[in-house]
Amino acid sequence: MTFKPYEDEQSALTIGGLSLENHADRVSVFGSLDLTRDKAGLQAARDLARALEAVVKALEAARDLPETVPAPPAEAAKEDRTANPFG
Repeated sequence: MTFKPYEDEQSALTIGGLSLENHADRVSVFGSLDLTRDKAGLQAARDLARALEAVVKALEAARDLPETVPAPPAEAAKEDRTANPFG
């Protein structure tokens, strides 16, 4: 699958333990990735470089970039937190 930054609200790319999640106004990066000094590390580095290059190209192609975008709204799960019984 080709990762197309900013084109939808559902696609994601996983490289090792790293996830890039697509949104219309942002690409969110979660997790961690070890770039080991071996062929697997080289492949992971290339995959990451391609994904980030796609993000850069999409941003450079945008004609009306704002200075910043608003933070995403809080997720419902975060708002419905259970009180900590220990403090």
